[in-house]
Amino acid sequence: MLKSRRGLLAAGLTAAVIGTIGVVSTLNAGAEQIPGEAPASATAVAEEPLLTPPAKLPWGARPHSIRTGRDGASSKSLKAAGLIAAAPDEQSEEQAEDEAPKGRTSRTTFVKSERTEILPPDPPPTATTSPAAAKPTVNYLYSVGTQAAVSDGAYANLTISKPKLDKEDYHSLAELAVQSADGRQIVEVGWTVDRLVNGDDDPHLFVYHWVDRKTTCYNTCGWVQYSKNITPGDVLAQDKTARFGIQFFNDAWWVAFDSEWVGYFPGKIWGDKFTKTGLVQVFGEVAAASPTPCTEMGNGVGAGDTAAARVGSVSYLNGPAVDMSVRATSEVYAVNRLSARTFRYGGPGAC
Repeated sequence: MLKSRRGLLAAGLTAAVIGTIGVVSTLNAGAEQIPGEAPASATAVAEEPLLTPPAKLPWGARPHSIRTGRDGASSKSLKAAGLIAAAPDEQSEEQAEDEAPKGRTSRTTFVKSERTEILPPDPPPTATTSPAAAKPTVNYLYSVGTQAAVSDGAYANLTISKPKLDKEDYHSLAELAVQSADGRQIVEVGWTVDRLVNGDDDPHLFVYHWVDRKTTCYNTCGWVQYSKNITPGDVLAQDKTARFGIQFFNDAWWVAFDSEWVGYFPGKIWGDKFTKTGLVQVFGEVAAASPTPCTEMGNGVGAGDTAAARVGSVSYLNGPAVDMSVRATSEVYAVNRLSARTFRYGGPGAC
């Protein structure tokens, strides 16, 4: 069941962006996001040396290669094989769309809805029959744990689930987000069920970042790949728990998953001014066509049930003691605080 990575990273490859749409030069990484810099040439980008991550993962273990499944394995088959991840099949990669709606939540506010030109794969009838609905509204619903915390990064255990995504909705995800104190600069890692981004209904690893509260894109914008084994966009095993981490080190925000450093967002994206967290959040998020969606959050089990999806063992690197407060932004999904570091969240949706 073990696989090679189909030559994703050949010897000598340094700075490249690898996402759900394949290998992309960091020329597409958003030079406009780097203050004071003009777009770089492909040659200049290729010559940038690959940075070195910390010797240990955020949770203190030494990195080692993740045992991954064959290309195209489903989240269900990965679970049955006792594996955690696999590359998506070629069809999913061809269908991938890195630019898709993404919500944002800060300490006291959150993006509740926005107009978009992007339609879900099966848009509601009004999206095509009503001129007023040419730009449909995306509604965002969250179950959040949050804490103002100055640190070098954070990590948490997340239940990886396969929530049922209604055909009219965009995504259901869970993530860890490290932010500046004002919530304007953000790095995110987590899993998402998103047909626009991934082309199927399985959970996939994702990364994302924000600059001055402006959206970027999934998995590719600004991203520099480090691992030769696992990449953003890979399918993840359902009904498993894995560690997700983000740490600032060596002038970059590094992302860790399970037992590997996956890659990083260079600090120059933020003008080298975003180097510490001011706010840490872990949450479930649903992006839907309706404020009362049928889509599941987490594993679809209500937060009051012991079988509900969990966020566990939230920890900071060189930060304060963890004491997260929790909240839900709607009546559709709930959150249940179990301790200062752990909570359950989610639900079956309004249907």
